[in-house]
Amino acid sequence: MEMSVAAASGATESAPALSAEDRAAVLEAVRDFAAAELAPHALEWDLAGHFPRETLERAGELGLGGIYVREDVGGTGLGRRDAVAIFEELAQGDPSIAAFVTIHNMVAWMIDTYGSEAQRRRFLPELTAMRGFGSYCLTEPGAGSDAAAITTSAIRDGAHYVLTGVKQFISGAGEASVYVVMARTGEPGARGISAFLVPGDAEGLLFGPNEKKMGWKAQPTRQVILDEVRVGADALLGTEGRGFAMAMSALDGGRLNIAACSLGGAQWALDRATRYVHERFTFGEPLAEKQSVVFTLADLATELRAARALVRDAAAALDAREPDAGMQCAMAKRFATDVGFRVANDALQLHGGYGYLHEYGIEKVVRDLRVHQILEGTNEIMRVVIGRHLLGA
Repeated sequence: MEMSVAAASGATESAPALSAEDRAAVLEAVRDFAAAELAPHALEWDLAGHFPRETLERAGELGLGGIYVREDVGGTGLGRRDAVAIFEELAQGDPSIAAFVTIHNMVAWMIDTYGSEAQRRRFLPELTAMRGFGSYCLTEPGAGSDAAAITTSAIRDGAHYVLTGVKQFISGAGEASVYVVMARTGEPGARGISAFLVPGDAEGLLFGPNEKKMGWKAQPTRQVILDEVRVGADALLGTEGRGFAMAMSALDGGRLNIAACSLGGAQWALDRATRYVHERFTFGEPLAEKQSVVFTLADLATELRAARALVRDAAAALDAREPDAGMQCAMAKRFATDVGFRVANDALQLHGGYGYLHEYGIEKVVRDLRVHQILEGTNEIMRVVIGRHLLGA
């Protein structure tokens, strides 16, 4: 690769957008990485459930471990508009690994944004280099969409907090070097929740078995079990009672990132379907000559472009800190993940029986993209977020 993401950025803390020339160079570097390091192995990793730590460390060398983290701790310092374009390119190589990189970046951003200088210096150099990974721990077995109802507790004990509880569906669990854990330090509801940085080697930190999932098989998903995990008071991220607000602010960006991964996976599937209908003959003519096929491809390409525009607009709003940025992120996540799954599923249909075969790769993308409609807030919850904003609730 001729250029790393970090070398091209030259970004400041205000994260201005890259110039057109630098942006093209960055995306070319990411595209080359995805094509050389992810795509050739995606099916193998999926079958084996292999988590490619060494490949991810090479992604860190490229500057992908802290895309919108400040440069003084090894970050790249880019804005969200450039980040979503990067994640879309990564997802064309492997949506499962690209999605893991987005979650890792969300954790790094939280530490960079809300952490003390000591916390930033302790955790971020390793995370931005992707020699270690970050996991985001909010969801619990009994608190999914109703995240403010979490019951994991953090009880103050002198100069320490003692954390007890179970987190569910945690990407990177058992592999991460730091866990951002939301736990209750006070009253019921959102205002009683705080965030903590729990090292991966903390005593009492345990993990459930790796979940057997429909997709995302190349990244581990496990319960995180906190059995009276004792951390110093300096493990508190920000201040007490601000954990829920910080978690939600991180999810605005997380929703954009998952939307971008849906775009990348869907674009890959659409490109394969477009090529396939030229090669496949039925009743003496290529599928590409059939009007129903032409109309299907036209509709898929149109919806995908519309979704991409919505994601980019939301990313620009988040960069500009517009007051309705959260609503725009919810819109982009809802629309792009629905469209992305539909495009991939229709691309499978255009392949007929071959689309159902693992070796063609389409069915893997369909499986990987399906969960995007659920995580980072289900698409039903996205409608709640959007509707409440419109109604001023």
